Amino acid sequence: MKKGQKKIPAEAPTLEQLEAELKKEQYRHNYGRVLRSTVFSLLVVAAASVLVAVLLLPVLQINGVSMTETLHDGDIVVALNSKKFSNGDVIAFYYNNSILVKRVIAVAGDWVDIDAEGNVYVNGEVLNEPYISEKALGECNIELPYQVPDGKCFVMGDHRATSIDSRNTAVGCISDSMVVGRIVMRVWPFRQIGFVK
Repeated sequence: MKKGQKKIPAEAPTLEQLEAELKKEQYRHNYGRVLRSTVFSLLVVAAASVLVAVLLLPVLQINGVSMTETLHDGDIVVALNSKKFSNGDVIAFYYNNSILVKRVIAVAGDWVDIDAEGNVYVNGEVLNEPYISEKALGECNIELPYQVPDGKCFVMGDHRATSIDSRNTAVGCISDSMVVGRIVMRVWPFRQIGFVK
């Protein structure tokens, strides 16, 4: 301000201007609060989803052809994290830092036998296996008949000619602690969504 000039007093804001300014500040405050709340909610949902996927319903992708025609290479399936399964169930299990998917043929104490044509017998009775398209003895180097040890199950792939499974000592019987879960549903590809039998 130059010498000799009079100071012009600033006009006091009107009531309307004060109310408008107050509304802007309240809006900014509310917007920030809602944004923080939304981000926190999304993080909680994401964390819960990860926990459910890892602990209760693992999602797996099928690699290979050992389970065709039931499951195909590239299918995405959901497993139920459970150590309870029975003959005929499809399970996922850990093997050499990988996860394999096979079908439970027999459980602890059962006797398994396979003839040259690929017919499978459990406790002397031939299995009805509508899930396989072709029978084969496959790569079998165990001594038959074979009794499943305690705490283990005998598994086979549905594509018997190519599957390496409990018929071979390279894989052998699967202990309960190796089981990831029972495969319950295919979720990809969309045209084949459904329960796995």
